[in-house]
Amino acid sequence: MDARGNPSVHSRNQRLLLTLLGVVVGMIGLSFASVPLYQLFCQVTGFGGTTQVAGDLEGMVASEHRITVRFNADVNGGLPWRFRPEVREIDVRLGEGRLIAYRARNQAARHTTGTAIYNVTPLKAGLYFNKVQCFCFDEQGLVPGQEADFPVYFFVDPAMAEDPDLAHVDTITLSYTFYPAASAALEEAVEALPVPAESASAVRPAAVAQTKESRNNG
Repeated sequence: MDARGNPSVHSRNQRLLLTLLGVVVGMIGLSFASVPLYQLFCQVTGFGGTTQVAGDLEGMVASEHRITVRFNADVNGGLPWRFRPEVREIDVRLGEGRLIAYRARNQAARHTTGTAIYNVTPLKAGLYFNKVQCFCFDEQGLVPGQEADFPVYFFVDPAMAEDPDLAHVDTITLSYTFYPAASAALEEAVEALPVPAESASAVRPAAVAQTKESRNNG
């Protein structure tokens, strides 16, 4: 008798299939859990000034429409760093890739670690501001007196020129703020990050939980 005619064999096959499916789902879940949950904010749709994350500029055609991009830098009082953009503003064409950098210096006599969060203003412009390379949401450590450059490679989507809500916008500001890594201040800042309403209930608590766990482990 083959498997199709034997109920017990058929049942075992079903259990095996369900077990394998469970293993696959579990592996996928673990692969996502291993990614720092801060980075979820980099992938949310640009609401509230959160930028988009792009793989590369392949197929992107720069337009003649130009815009000014300004760069701002802040440091939470709990982190003894000096932090600034290497250029304050640049003029770019929509769709044109540009590389800039921020510079940080550890002013303390001890090794310190910081984590940066960011946003774009006007808030709606975050939907069109794409970062190909960025240092946000990763822990950055500096030894006493050390200086380091943190590059940002970005472009502004040409589709911005077609958005009637941004028709009069000729300047975008990209702001980064460094916080002590795994700190209560960073936890509060992450909790305050704007995300779409349908994502906030799932994304923000997970990111806050990750921050608390890192702080407890530290």
